[in-house]
Amino acid sequence: MIHLRHVLTVIALAASAESALAADLNPQLNAIRNISREGGGNEAAAAAVRTLSSSSAGDLPKILAAFEDASPLAVNYLRNVVEAVADRHATDGTIPAEELETFITTKSNDPRARRLAFEVLSRVDSTAADRLIPGMLLDPSPEFRRDAVQRLISEARSLGDDAGKKAIEVYRRALSGATDTDLVKEISKALKDRGEDVDLVSHFGFLTDWRIVGPFDNHDFIGFDTAYSPEEKLDFAAKLTAKEGEVAWGEVTTSDEFGIIDIAKSIAPHKGAVMYLAASYESAGPRHVEFRFGTPNAWKLWVNGKFLFGRDEYHRGMAIDQYRVPTELQTGKNVILLKLCQNEQTDDWAQRYQIQIRVCDPSGVAVLPVKPKAAATSDAGSPKQQVKRLTARTEGASR
Repeated sequence: MIHLRHVLTVIALAASAESALAADLNPQLNAIRNISREGGGNEAAAAAVRTLSSSSAGDLPKILAAFEDASPLAVNYLRNVVEAVADRHATDGTIPAEELETFITTKSNDPRARRLAFEVLSRVDSTAADRLIPGMLLDPSPEFRRDAVQRLISEARSLGDDAGKKAIEVYRRALSGATDTDLVKEISKALKDRGEDVDLVSHFGFLTDWRIVGPFDNHDFIGFDTAYSPEEKLDFAAKLTAKEGEVAWGEVTTSDEFGIIDIAKSIAPHKGAVMYLAASYESAGPRHVEFRFGTPNAWKLWVNGKFLFGRDEYHRGMAIDQYRVPTELQTGKNVILLKLCQNEQTDDWAQRYQIQIRVCDPSGVAVLPVKPKAAATSDAGSPKQQVKRLTARTEGASR
């Protein structure tokens, strides 16, 4: 027969163990956060997970706070801990709902941790989603923002086709927080079906006006690693020696609603070629941004003369936000230089010579220049005239 005092003793010992653990979680949390990308420290991290899984529910906010700046591997370990603790305390009334809600609504907290905290809170508070999600339309977390946008889309649909201005208003609100391409396309179609104009170029922050020069040589893939003259010095008045003779900088622009610059159609379907594109971007102040772009071609990117990243790969498809390159913008003018390489394949599927690039914050919201304008200006003529001149030089050289 189990005596009550034995039960009380077990409860007291468990509470004592939890209290001792809560007194200093840092060694275990650090063991997890210090795991290397290659898995170094894995045994210590696994041991820490086992220990931390015995934490009290009241320790959840501290464990969630450890997500900040943690590697993806460390986050996986920490997620296991949070889920184990939440499972143990889901029905005993000790989940700290108020503290979790504060953690969720503190936008500076790690978005992965905020989302997990929301999942834990929703298990013990069925009103959490209805209370919190509507206020997250402009949240820095793309996941929360998507939830808020989807709710508005559902609301607009429920109004029916005869809702008129009310439905348009709801769809417009949804669009203001939408960054996922599928949702933006759905909202855009709904608005256009109602006779509304939608400026997707501004919504996403696409850069549509560029200077362009080329083609330079990329036979046998030599162009990616060859530093042609635009990489050494950007002189838009200079005549440059290229693959087919002397070339000069021209201009190219696009009216595509998704900002696609199609070199093959705008300039010429060059093969075994390198083209350089340059643009300027006015920033109101120093700020952290991401250059996000899609292209089926090999590429390199510089901002203000600093090489940021490149990818020597061809024809793996093209999608919006296919690549994400973080950088810092300086106050005033920022100069962007792109190197775009096309190979020599003649198959139908290998003919795309395109790029689509936008500027946004880390959550995907567009960061527009201070004064939207053509990214490059010239006294040598309009963009269309420049494109015609560049095309004419190319065609003349190929004949």
